[in-house]
Amino acid sequence: MRKRQPEQREGWLERAQQSGLHAFVNLAKRVRQDEAAVRAARTFPWSNGPVEGHINRLKVLKRQAYGRAKLDLLRIQLLAS
Repeated sequence: MRKRQPEQREGWLERAQQSGLHAFVNLAKRVRQDEAAVRAARTFPWSNGPVEGHINRLKVLKRQAYGRAKLDLLRIQLLAS
């Protein structure tokens, strides 16, 4: 995927399905179910990875302060990170 070589994807999916490993079989099944998203991911040059990283960071901060901190402490932690 990183080298954007779609011709190799189908062979990998076949090997994943035939591996018998539950996680690989499910992954191959899901990739085939969402073919449009997979095609877009290998076609377009942009990614939502940085956005997902920020969301994850905010969720971690929220969980750390859940039940123990008020909004002002959460704001200080957020600005410090």
